[in-house]
Amino acid sequence: MRMAICDDDEQELSHLSKLISEYQISRKISVDCRFFHNSIDFLCDIKGGEYELVFLNVLMPEISGMQAAQELREFDKNVKIIFISSSPEFALESYRVGAYHYLLKPIDADLLFSLLDTVRSELLMQEEQGLVLKSREGVIRVSFAGIEYVEVINKTVSFHLANGITYEITAALTDFEGKLLARPEFLKTHRSYLVNLNYVQSVGSDCIATKNGHSIPVSRQRRNQVQDAYMHFWVQAGKNSSEADAQTAIVSKNPERPTGPWRILLVDDDPAECTFWADILRGHGCMVMVAENGREALKLVMDEPCDCVLLDVMMPDEDGFSICERLRKLVHAPVIFLSSLTESDKQLEGFAVGGIDYITKDTPAELFWAKVATRIKLARSDRTQLRYGPLLLDLTGRRALIYEKELLLTPIEFDILWCLSEHAEHIFKPEEIFSMIWGSQHWDDGQMVQIHMSRLRRKLDKAWGEHHFIETVWGQGYRFVPPFD
Repeated sequence: MRMAICDDDEQELSHLSKLISEYQISRKISVDCRFFHNSIDFLCDIKGGEYELVFLNVLMPEISGMQAAQELREFDKNVKIIFISSSPEFALESYRVGAYHYLLKPIDADLLFSLLDTVRSELLMQEEQGLVLKSREGVIRVSFAGIEYVEVINKTVSFHLANGITYEITAALTDFEGKLLARPEFLKTHRSYLVNLNYVQSVGSDCIATKNGHSIPVSRQRRNQVQDAYMHFWVQAGKNSSEADAQTAIVSKNPERPTGPWRILLVDDDPAECTFWADILRGHGCMVMVAENGREALKLVMDEPCDCVLLDVMMPDEDGFSICERLRKLVHAPVIFLSSLTESDKQLEGFAVGGIDYITKDTPAELFWAKVATRIKLARSDRTQLRYGPLLLDLTGRRALIYEKELLLTPIEFDILWCLSEHAEHIFKPEEIFSMIWGSQHWDDGQMVQIHMSRLRRKLDKAWGEHHFIETVWGQGYRFVPPFD
């Protein structure tokens, strides 16, 4: 694991250094960790992709941790950022810049170790599911399943994705082919080409035709090998499909998530608490399902898809920790504990059983919502894209493209476009947009919203003048209008 820690407090840096050393010894692993005494030195070191995890002190002279995080995001969209502070007052702002977590000083060793274990587990899973690439646009992550084929020309490796996006990397094909060829679906057809057999339509004597209409060369020396590998792959796929039939009944009860507002399952036996938190979620446009116990929760997730589970700890018959372990076997949605228990050992237990976060019930409403929204977006970003005619929102790389040409959007402009597009035709009042983007900051009569909306619309219209994606509804607000097919 590659990490950086930036803090102007020498005593705190020394404390963290000691904890990291203890963590390496206890886990018998090696951690590549660099320490920085101020944000300027840290940012000068950043080129993108150096670190998988970054700890930033919130309050530092000249450039604060929040400002450093915003600069970091311009280089690296995937790095996990953990803020450290002596006060919880900046927690809400931290999640606005994509924080992974927020730790209060003095940092507890057990809580830190549990958090690092979770990060390591997620990084290992991401490595198994895809590649991290350093392209001209910054550091991006692509899933193996989304790669249609890879080609190298001179010293440029091009990753052609099934959705039409191409990422160009200055590297050698040998830098990636080991990981790709270790997977059964990838095959080298030519010294300059690798193809994902899932996207192959047919195999000829000198080329492969993909389902998206691309032609991949097959060298003479590899002709027989390619044909045999193609046949073997689909024979094996047929066997796997037959074996999976036995699971069809279970899978059919856990359908794909439909488009539209986020669906959240709230599990709590206290009616007053359920009403309080459900009202906050519905106020942000979510659909809320409520269960009073584990039995009801398990039945609901079998029958209905959900984007997130909010789970109380103390409930009769079965506590939230044991319910979480059972839920994790049925759903891929993030499970967040929402509890009045604030003890660190309870939070550690929550992480140990698979919870992605632990929110105490004394958390302010806006910070609660920021945490939930961030966790849902992070969980969905590895596999979700939104397409509206020629407009593609790449949620993994946080990019917007029209006819495969990228729009140069700021992080705030992208968040606004993402939010509006997911609720197409809904009219958003300026106050709603301000609350979603800037949280509990002082309302400025809509000036910030107007400025960012004007810039965003100008960029969209310049890229494709045939259609106005964002429309002003006089006297009411703004709405996203998908183009007609």
